[in-house]
Amino acid sequence: MDSKLKNFSFTSESVGEGHPDKVCDRISDSIVDLFLGADPHSHVAVESLATTNRIIIAGEVRGPASITPELMEHAAREAVHDIGYAQKGFHYQWADVQIYVHAQSDDIAQGVDANESKDEGAGDQGIMFGYACNETPNFMPAPINYAHTILRHISEDRHAGKLPLLGPDSKSQVTLVYADGKPVRASRIVVSTQHDEKIDQNDVRELVRPYVMKALPEGWMCDEEFFYVNPTGRFVIGGPDGDTGLTGRKIIVDTYGGAAPHGGGAFSGKDPTKVDRSAAYMARYVAKNIVAAGICDRCTIQLSYAIGVSQPLSVYISTHGTSHVDDTKLVDIIRQLVDFSPRAIRERLQLNRAIYKKTSSFGHFGREPEDDGHFSWERLDLVAELKRAYNL
Repeated sequence: MDSKLKNFSFTSESVGEGHPDKVCDRISDSIVDLFLGADPHSHVAVESLATTNRIIIAGEVRGPASITPELMEHAAREAVHDIGYAQKGFHYQWADVQIYVHAQSDDIAQGVDANESKDEGAGDQGIMFGYACNETPNFMPAPINYAHTILRHISEDRHAGKLPLLGPDSKSQVTLVYADGKPVRASRIVVSTQHDEKIDQNDVRELVRPYVMKALPEGWMCDEEFFYVNPTGRFVIGGPDGDTGLTGRKIIVDTYGGAAPHGGGAFSGKDPTKVDRSAAYMARYVAKNIVAAGICDRCTIQLSYAIGVSQPLSVYISTHGTSHVDDTKLVDIIRQLVDFSPRAIRERLQLNRAIYKKTSSFGHFGREPEDDGHFSWERLDLVAELKRAYNL
C-alpha cells in the first residue's frame, strides 16, 4: 500500500486448505516434514500437481534412504485425507499417485554445503521480503488477516463436524475502506465455498454469514448488497477435480495479500536451506519485532542472496515515513543484532524441524508461535534488544 494515500479501499484474498493449489502445497510440505522428521539436515525441493484423481510429485532431495516412494505416497494420501477429500472426483484412497523424486544435483550441493574454507551458502539466488504493520494485533495487514480468519474458522468447524454440508474448497476476498490511513470498515465481502448439492444458494449464504461477522470487528460488516456468497450460484464440484492445482501458485495469499512486496519464490516444498523460505521468514520476524518495539507503524525488509554465498548481498529496510525514532542507522543496528546467513537463520528460528504442514494453509504469517516450534518466526523476542538500542 502507498503510505502517502490516506483515504482508499484495498482488497486481499485468501483460499482455503481445499483449494487445488493449497492441496498441492500441503502435499509438498508433508514431504518436507517427512524428510526433516527423519533427518533434520535433509535437503528437499518438491513440487506437486493435482487434478481429477491424480497426484504427481516431482523434485530433488538429499536425505535418508529410509524415505521411500511408498512413504511419500502415504504422506500425500494422508494430506488429502486430512484436508477432507473423499469425493468421487478426488479421493485420498482412489487417486493415482506418481512419484518422480531424484537425488539433489551435486553442483547445487557443493555451492550450498559448508566446508573448511566457507560457511554454508544460500540454496539459491533471489530476493525475499518481510513486512509488518500495526493494523491488527498480529501485525498483519487487515484485509488479508480477515480474509484468512473467515476461512480458518469455517475450516475448524467443518473438521469438527459442525458444517457437514460444506466441502473443503473455499475462497474469500475482503475489501476494506481506509480513512486517514487506517482501516475502518468492509465495503465488499466475497466468500465462495464448495457445498453439498442438497443445499441452495441462500442456505450457503446463511451458513457462511456468522463466520464473516465473527471475523470482522463489530460494526464493520458491509452492506447486504455487497456481501457475495458463491456468486456463480453453485459450487458442488471443487478441489483438484474442478481445477488443476500446483505447488507455489498462491504466494500472495501466503504472504501479505498484496499490501507489501513479496519475492518470486514460493515457500512450500522447500527445506529451510532454501532462502526463498527461510530468509522470508527471517525478514518477517525482524519486521514484526521492529513494529512491535514501537520504532515505526509499518516496516518492509528486503534481503537478497546469491547461491553458495553465506551473507546477503543487500539488506534494505523501509519504515515508509512512519518511524517514531531516528531510523537512519536502523539497518546497522539490525545487522549487529541479527545474522542473516542461512545457517544462522535456521538456528535462530530452529527451522530444521518437521513444522511445515501447518504453514500450507491460511498464510505463513500472522500465526501464533507454538511451543513445539511452529511459526517460530512470529516470536517477539527481539523487541527488548531493539528498545534498548533506541532507549525506548
